[in-house]
Amino acid sequence: MDLSTLANLINAIAVTAGVIFAAIQIRQYRHSRQRDSMAALVRSFQTPSFAHALRRVSSLPDKVARKEIPQLLGADGEDHVYSLLTSWEALAILLYHKEVTLDLVDDFFSGPIIVTWQKLSRYIEETRAEANRETYFEWVQWLAERMLERESKTPAVPVAHCTQELETSCEGGSRLEKRFVGVTQLAVYDSSR
Repeated sequence: MDLSTLANLINAIAVTAGVIFAAIQIRQYRHSRQRDSMAALVRSFQTPSFAHALRRVSSLPDKVARKEIPQLLGADGEDHVYSLLTSWEALAILLYHKEVTLDLVDDFFSGPIIVTWQKLSRYIEETRAEANRETYFEWVQWLAERMLERESKTPAVPVAHCTQELETSCEGGSRLEKRFVGVTQLAVYDSSR
């Protein structure tokens, strides 16, 4: 092998290594960006006002009428309802545009989303009719339907039934992802101290 051929071979290897390295770096950057955006999303829902609105809506009877909200939740009750619904709307739009994953939404919010829909589906229908606008809270409905669809295929299982670390599924078919099983086990462990 002459010197020119050897130099071309070394050059080809160096370029290939550079391309592989760049691809790995891009993949790691995307993963880091996704993880950071998911963490930011979860933090954004961990506010006292969101928790208060969710708790108040959860206390309502199923399929509550719009006119019943003030008597059940007080004068500012509809503000809490609207705040919660617009939060779910935003989350649904992020999911639709693939800014967050369905698994993440399912792991963190499926229960509250389904309960919200059970409580407020009539309220939403009445709001749409009153405004003559079928698109009012359409994303909330879309999101609730996705969560209900997933639960019909794989019922939700309490984290207490998830005993094996870093498995993709737990006893009974829970939909927890690998990266969250360890975190939830740690939380369960810490709470028993």
